[in-house]
Amino acid sequence: MNNLQEKQLSKAKFSLYYYMAGTPKLGTLVFIHPAYGDHTCFHHQLDVFAENYQLILVDMPGHGKSQVPMGAITIDKTTDMVIEILDKEGVHQAHLIGVSMGSLIAQDIAYRYPQRVRTVTATGGYSIFGDNSSITKAQNREIFKALFLMIFRMEEFRRYVVKNTNIIPEEQEVVYQAMKNFPRKSLPAMSGMQKVLQKSLQTLSQPLLILVGDHDQPVLLEHVHIWQDREPNASLYIIPDAGHCANMDNPIEFNRQLSSFLNLHPIELR
Repeated sequence: MNNLQEKQLSKAKFSLYYYMAGTPKLGTLVFIHPAYGDHTCFHHQLDVFAENYQLILVDMPGHGKSQVPMGAITIDKTTDMVIEILDKEGVHQAHLIGVSMGSLIAQDIAYRYPQRVRTVTATGGYSIFGDNSSITKAQNREIFKALFLMIFRMEEFRRYVVKNTNIIPEEQEVVYQAMKNFPRKSLPAMSGMQKVLQKSLQTLSQPLLILVGDHDQPVLLEHVHIWQDREPNASLYIIPDAGHCANMDNPIEFNRQLSSFLNLHPIELR
C-alpha cells in the first residue's frame, strides 16, 4: 500500500482521511471498508486495479486515521462525505465497492445520489431495503457479544472479530492491525447505521454485483439469493474458499469477478 497518497476532507470537528492511487483511464473506483477495519482491507485490490482506474479508499468516521470526538458524528454521514470527496477530486461518476458495513454505505450513496454512481459491488452484505429483521436479529446477537468484549476486554474483542471476518490467518492479522485504530470512543458513531436502512421495498437503478464468501454467515448466504431476485439489475457470485471479507480471503477470484463486472458497465468519461 506504499503507493497511496494520503488526503483529508476537513470538517468542523475532525478530518475524514482517504487515500488515492492509480490512473483514471477507465474511471474511478471508491472502496469502502468493513466495520472496525480501514482502507488496508483492500490491499489485494490496489495493484490490480490501479493500472487502469483511479482508486479512492475511504476510512470511515471512527476508523483508521478518521478519528472523531465522541458523539461528534455518526457513520451514516459517510454517504455525503464520499460525494464531497468526488466533488473535491473532480469525479463526476464512480464505481462503488463496499465490504460488509461498507456495502450498506455504498448502497445508500447509490440510492441517494444515483447520478454519481455507475455500479455497486456489495461483498458480505445485504440489501438496505425492505424487511431485514432476520439478518439484524442474527447480527445483533453477535454485536451483543462483541460489545461486552469491547467495553471490558478490547484485545479479546479484536481477536473475536477477526475470527468471524476472515478464514485466512494472514488476512485476520491485517484486520487485527486495522482494528487497533478503532477505539471505544468510536462506538457511538456506529449507531448511525440504522439511518441507512430503508423500510420501503426499493431497488437500485444501477447494476449491482453481489459477492459473498462460501464460508460467510448462513443467514447472509441465504439472503443473497432473495436479494438478487429483488433487484432487476443484480448478478450474484459465491466466492469459494472465502469468509466474510471475501476480497481478502480469495482476492484472485474476487478481482476476477469485479474486473468482469466493471468491463460490462464502463463509465462514459467526459
